[in-house]
Amino acid sequence: MTVRAWAELLRVSALFTVPGDALAGAAAVGRRPGRTTALAVGASLCLYEAGMALNDWADREEDAVDRPHRPIPSGRITPRAALTAAGALTGAGLLLAARAGRPALTAATGLAATVWAYDLHLKHTPAGPAAMAAARGLDLLLGATATATGAGQASTSAAAREALPAAALLSAHTYAVTAVSRHETQGGSTAAPLAALAAVVALGGAMVRARHTPPRPAGRDGRPAPARHTPPRLTGGDGGPAPARHTSPRPAGGDGGPAPAGHTPPRPAGGRSGPAPARFLLAALTGAYLHTAARSLAHAALNPSPPLTQRAVGSGIRAMIPLQAALATRAGAAGSGLAVMGLVPLARALSRKVSPT
Repeated sequence: MTVRAWAELLRVSALFTVPGDALAGAAAVGRRPGRTTALAVGASLCLYEAGMALNDWADREEDAVDRPHRPIPSGRITPRAALTAAGALTGAGLLLAARAGRPALTAATGLAATVWAYDLHLKHTPAGPAAMAAARGLDLLLGATATATGAGQASTSAAAREALPAAALLSAHTYAVTAVSRHETQGGSTAAPLAALAAVVALGGAMVRARHTPPRPAGRDGRPAPARHTPPRLTGGDGGPAPARHTSPRPAGGDGGPAPAGHTPPRPAGGRSGPAPARFLLAALTGAYLHTAARSLAHAALNPSPPLTQRAVGSGIRAMIPLQAALATRAGAAGSGLAVMGLVPLARALSRKVSPT
């Protein structure tokens, strides 16, 4: 057994697609990443690698026919070693999640159960893509609940609800890529990459159109701060309502006279997505996501050969990084988005040596 064999078994080049789940989850609940976020990242990495080892163990007979070069059928790693690694990594992931708090452990337990169910049974059933999509969504929720716990938020269930829209977008992308991956060894499917291409374009549009309302800041008890209370107007001396407070004249209209009633001054630049630089960054990240995923999917749709289908799957996996970065930026965490995008060169360089599929 060599280091390269384990790197191939664990598909280490795909590891860079994992930390962005937790960072996007932290951004979705309006919190800065902290110690518990780092624990969630560690748990996610362990559970992801457990799934990779278990996947090759479960597919060892199929790989002996379609992929004899893989570590187990080639004899470089024994099936027992791969299964032992899957179990040990699962235990390590759950231990790290437990240190991030009970809500994080609950999410990690659901994630681990989904990973094992997918690899051992669901992968070759119609429910396979949905199971893989659920695993990615749970990974984002793991980061959200762990971060909320570390920040002292009393209701982690509310944090999970706030993160659900981001988890749904990431899950939709995962579903599309997984559906394509079912044909990567033998090719022949035009419908799967076409459907995935349509899904990627739709997700890109949703990223730049969706209105995101940041969660209200938490109060001292960890709950969202109540909406601002407007006291009733005081009564005047005669028992009637006090006269309305003097309002300064409305700004002049274009002809020099007062602006018409109901006139609302123009809002400053930035709009619903924050300052103009943040909106530009969101558009750039969304463009990077579309460029990474769509091009290879289009090639696979035109020529559904095994090599082009595998390339489309690999690009779809790497496209999760700009998607996670865009999700974090859309939630107001541009710094996290840029940090996630910093993983792209590393993922690209390592994927040239170790395939992510």
